[in-house]
Amino acid sequence: MTKAETLLPPLAFMDRDLEAVDPEVARWIGEEVRRQNEGLELIASENWVSRAVRTAQGSVLTNKYAEGYPGKRYYGGCEFIDKIESLAIERAKALFGAEHANVQPHSGSQANMAVYLTACKTGDTILGMNLSHGGHLTHGHPLSFSGKEYKVVAYGVRREDERIDYDELAALAREHRPRLIIAGASAYAREIDFKRFGQIADEVGADLMADIAHVAGLVIAGLHVSPVPYSAFVTSTTHKTLRGPRGGLVLCRAARAKDLDRNVFPGVQGGPLEHVIAAKAVALAEAGTPDFLDYQRRIVENAKALAGGLTRRGWRIVSGGTDNHMMLLDVGARGLSGKEAEKALERVGLTVNKNTIPFDTRPPMVASGIRLGTPAVTTRGLTPDHMDAIADAIARVLEAPADDAVAESTRRIVRELCAAYPLV
Repeated sequence: MTKAETLLPPLAFMDRDLEAVDPEVARWIGEEVRRQNEGLELIASENWVSRAVRTAQGSVLTNKYAEGYPGKRYYGGCEFIDKIESLAIERAKALFGAEHANVQPHSGSQANMAVYLTACKTGDTILGMNLSHGGHLTHGHPLSFSGKEYKVVAYGVRREDERIDYDELAALAREHRPRLIIAGASAYAREIDFKRFGQIADEVGADLMADIAHVAGLVIAGLHVSPVPYSAFVTSTTHKTLRGPRGGLVLCRAARAKDLDRNVFPGVQGGPLEHVIAAKAVALAEAGTPDFLDYQRRIVENAKALAGGLTRRGWRIVSGGTDNHMMLLDVGARGLSGKEAEKALERVGLTVNKNTIPFDTRPPMVASGIRLGTPAVTTRGLTPDHMDAIADAIARVLEAPADDAVAESTRRIVRELCAAYPLV
């Protein structure tokens, strides 16, 4: 047999199962499937996508290069790609009531970067929320491009109630005259007054960018005020309360559309991930259904129930509660660090993330709080009654983080709950 005769035909090679091609990767994917099925996901920025979303994201669209936009591509063969991306664009515009949508950003961070390039020049002043008070890295943290390329002024929350200090925000805006004001947060449990943000931005001649990565689903459902009427730009991820694939999108007014699109491509990225855009289109279709609106209502109900359950058991919730899908639990007040709490809960199948709380004295990788969210457990089918049981489990573990007996009994409870509400 010649060497040429021993080579597999291309299609035969392509048709081999993952287990045959790469058993190591297959093994770890299997372990992740088990982890997701046997644990409760309480990270506020994570969710479970539908089978339809996964099917679109795993489709042959991953094979297609499509630099440019529908009708204006740099590659041939984009006839059907254009139809799918156009669907995603139109669905985003309709759901949010926006004049223009760009669905190509690979992430929320790249969506934000495109807006900065559209609204600002290098060295301009931006006004964003302090990371330790609930903001996001891309809102001006010195380790982010946003903190390196622009002059950053940070606003925060009041010490007495841990809510955004809009008076301080207005004063800072008048003093520093930023080119861009960023409204939005990654760890803030209260409704954001986008109208007030818009008034402040108008007063000082700034553009307003609202980052609704966390509350996009709630905005669609009318459970959080929409920033669209007050903002020059609105950015979001698609994988949190929106329950789609990991990715980003930008909404803007028609007058800024051309500049924005140019700053997404070729400004910050090249060929779009059309398989992900197809999955975004599917998620946006799901978001237009009555079931999705009911789902968002249940997310908020579950968050309030979880916060209430923890409060009744003597644990302090930052700002006293929640208006959305998340909350910050102050574990430092009970002698723990966020890092310790995260590890103790992970051991029993409750996945959370350590998080700084306002005026924290610990560094972010240690932190004095943990962030909890209800999108994923709500997708799983859990109710407020289950949230009280989860609050009890969290409290028991954190009150005795080194107790093996408590850990084992709690782990058993978590597994029983997961078995009763399996992932599809």
